[in-house]
Amino acid sequence: MKMIVGLGNIGKEYDQTRHNTGFMVVDALAKKYGVDHFKIHHEAMVGEFFSNGEKVLLVKPTTYMNDSGRAVRPLMDYYDLALTDLIVVYDDMDMPVGKIRLRQKGSAGGHNGIKSLIAHLGTEKFRRLRVGIEHPAHQKVVDYVLGRFAKEQKADFEIGVQNAIAALDDWLAGAEFSQLMNQYN
Repeated sequence: MKMIVGLGNIGKEYDQTRHNTGFMVVDALAKKYGVDHFKIHHEAMVGEFFSNGEKVLLVKPTTYMNDSGRAVRPLMDYYDLALTDLIVVYDDMDMPVGKIRLRQKGSAGGHNGIKSLIAHLGTEKFRRLRVGIEHPAHQKVVDYVLGRFAKEQKADFEIGVQNAIAALDDWLAGAEFSQLMNQYN
């Protein structure tokens, strides 16, 4: 079993905001695989599909971004998943809009959702897929990440979502993570 966690904030006011990039990737993956129902389980919305004969969980925590680990850890325990069965998808301000980068471990880099996951999982050694949202030029960071993509950013962001889905599909098909890093980074 594999678990793909998208980070974001619940609520209509956060739909399609930059900080909900993880949710948007999970939603696009759900659409691709015909997942039209998410159930609430351990403070998260959880959808399921099968890929290569293996169950895949699509997870969107309902705890808000800064407490994402509170939802993910109980799911990991409930399903008895190894850290290698987990990948977390989230936004990254330090990359251009739509650029993706995979990592096997690392610090939170100032991302509060990742800080929460590190605290609850007790390690920095879990896989991540970051999607660039760019750093704000003349705007407060909180206003920028909770804002929606500018018209001129939308095409690049959509390319990033499609590349993220391709990388996740390759991961689900059994590709070595180091190979995926070389291919997509």
